[in-house]
Amino acid sequence: MSEERFYMDINEEERKERAVLVGLDMNQLDNFELYMEELRQLAKACNMEVVCVMVQNLEVPNKATLIGPGKVEEVKQTAEALEADIVIFAQTLSPSQLRNLQNKLQLPIMDRTSLILEIFYKRARTREAKIQVEVARLQYTLPRLVGLHDALSRQGGGSGSMSNKGAGEKKLELDRRYLENRLAQLRRELKELEANRVVQRKRREKNGTFQVALVGYTNAGKSTLMNAFIETVNKSDTFDKEEKKVFEKDMLFATLDTTVRRIEPEGKIPFLLTDTVGFVSHLPHALVEAFHSTLEETSNADVLLHVVDVSDVNHEEQLEITKEVLKELDSAAIPAIYVYNKADILFHKEELPKIIGNKIYMSASNRIGMGELMEMIQNLFMKNYISCELFIPYKDGAAYSYLKQNAQLEQEEYEENGIRVKGKLLKEDYMRYGEYKI
Repeated sequence: MSEERFYMDINEEERKERAVLVGLDMNQLDNFELYMEELRQLAKACNMEVVCVMVQNLEVPNKATLIGPGKVEEVKQTAEALEADIVIFAQTLSPSQLRNLQNKLQLPIMDRTSLILEIFYKRARTREAKIQVEVARLQYTLPRLVGLHDALSRQGGGSGSMSNKGAGEKKLELDRRYLENRLAQLRRELKELEANRVVQRKRREKNGTFQVALVGYTNAGKSTLMNAFIETVNKSDTFDKEEKKVFEKDMLFATLDTTVRRIEPEGKIPFLLTDTVGFVSHLPHALVEAFHSTLEETSNADVLLHVVDVSDVNHEEQLEITKEVLKELDSAAIPAIYVYNKADILFHKEELPKIIGNKIYMSASNRIGMGELMEMIQNLFMKNYISCELFIPYKDGAAYSYLKQNAQLEQEEYEENGIRVKGKLLKEDYMRYGEYKI
């Protein structure tokens, strides 16, 4: 079975599909307008043209169709009048609601979850990201198989486990069996990839390199900030910099794949910078689960850079959503710097950057504030160091070589029997080389 029937495989060069958005406001969200605007942006990211937004206020959802029968008829008439190609619901639809709405509206139906899954499916590039997305899609698809084959006969006769089923029942059982087998296969592959990721992570930790993770709402500017680090900080030549840059675009979920780049600021502590998948309000649980191994990169970071689009009127709510997701990932206690990006839209460039405590107002796209942000990161690194003075005998040259490469040495004096050094050592190294302390 091809599960693609559930998803609109949109060709970027074809006419944009015309979409009607439908939301149910039950007074449960603090900012329902933000929720609907986000749905509009998600549709845009899926190359759709939103021709109408319709909202119904109800205290409880209709079990059969989410919205009331009258509203269903209104949506149908509106979609026909506007020549809409698809209807997208803001809430996740149950299998029965999806089936009932398809029967009544006679149009392709998507809900918020399937729309996000479609975007993720189109944007995934690495093998791991593609598998994670397919796992999430299959988890979404399995309970919704019922109703796909309503056009097939359900009358059958004979004996045996399959022969007494109608054509629709046979097809349904075969499809479910195929999807369950495919899901099991993908999970095995994902475990192998996750094992490789753990090995790579342990290798990085063994090397003692600091790790910084970019986190934040989708389209806040994380990829732009990573490219700004690569362009303005790294010492490599221009060709290498261009090769190492990541894709950036002004849209939701422009990038999904976790990217790690080594940042080597001259005269400062190098670190690994990780760009993680962006967050969004009410991210489908299947996606959180599927991308858990990727998002776990945040829990292994020494510093988090919370990137916030300060020009967005809803940026405070978006920041809270990011914090909630980080709390679920046990990453809330990691030292953080709040990067209020796109501040040039609100302030004159001469006023930037602004630094208030652990917050910096800057512009990654204009490379404003990169030096100041680097200093903030370095200051957090230095909290892991201890100032000390050591005397290392010449016979222990390996210890000196290690400290020369990994410590922040400020002074070195060559004496008759060894080398006297002053500087800052990581706490672990301070304990390790305690025998040389003066």
